[in-house]
Amino acid sequence: MPDLPSPLSTSPADLSRAAELLRAGEIVAVPTETVYGLAADALNPAALAKVFAAKGRPLVDPLIVHVASAAEVDRVAEPEARLGRLAAFWPGPLTVVLRRRPVVPDLVTAGRETVAVRVPAHPAFRALIAAVGPLAAPSANPFGYVSPTLASHVRDSLGERCPWIVDGGPCAHGVESTILDLSSPGVARLLRPGPISREALEAALGAPVEAVVRSAPADQAQLAPGMLERHYSPRTPIRLFARGAEPVIPPAHAALLLQARRAAATPGAETFLLSESGDPAEAARALFALLRKLDRRGFEVIVAELAEETGVGVALNDRLRRAAAR
Repeated sequence: MPDLPSPLSTSPADLSRAAELLRAGEIVAVPTETVYGLAADALNPAALAKVFAAKGRPLVDPLIVHVASAAEVDRVAEPEARLGRLAAFWPGPLTVVLRRRPVVPDLVTAGRETVAVRVPAHPAFRALIAAVGPLAAPSANPFGYVSPTLASHVRDSLGERCPWIVDGGPCAHGVESTILDLSSPGVARLLRPGPISREALEAALGAPVEAVVRSAPADQAQLAPGMLERHYSPRTPIRLFARGAEPVIPPAHAALLLQARRAAATPGAETFLLSESGDPAEAARALFALLRKLDRRGFEVIVAELAEETGVGVALNDRLRRAAAR
């Protein structure tokens, strides 16, 4: 592999350089509060094509468009009155699927008449959006693999396919945004769980939010990213067991991934903790980095404990189940 440029910092000079690259149609890996994204000008089809090529991402999987503020959503999506009730979640890890405007390229939407939009919170990412305009930024990793939560994860998995990386340190949430579909009048559907819970969305909207829906078949255009049955997957096979149950350890070189420390050790496996205390937010921040670490260790199988199905634990379990799908 040829020598790659050193990561850019979040200094004004380096962010100005990153903005220049993006305006020139290049791709740049950027920090967000969820995971690192592979950013490109969301209205430039040639730049977007580079994102799909670098990731090996199928064209049926749409991208999220990131804008500077709720007032900027109208640049890419049709007005939606219910957005006002969600103001408390923006900037932040909430993506909303709306009816698209014609300015949005088909590459962004997988040819559908809807577009996924988010107002991110990370200050470096927001500075780039302010300088460049709307940015598409799927996770900065090969399609289907574990998402990156550090700049080093991007370099390790994409290498020369993404020479430019802005290093903003660890991601605050560690799992991708919650995706809420408001593209149909009077209907709200949770397409992907994330840091913002379904209950919090229902409280804000004052109306029910339908449970997570099944994705379209893998060879058809998806409504939103992250909906395929198998996703976020390490190379090492994963077996899941319920929170608090006793794991069944196979006769193999196994890693045991627990949500919190237990009183007694489990024989037959090397144990790793997502959180000493069982804090689900801490576990979410640690999940993808730990899965990458275990992949490098050469285990034959990862036996992973599911979280409690509340709050961000729902998002944790969603990622674990998709990572374990085969």
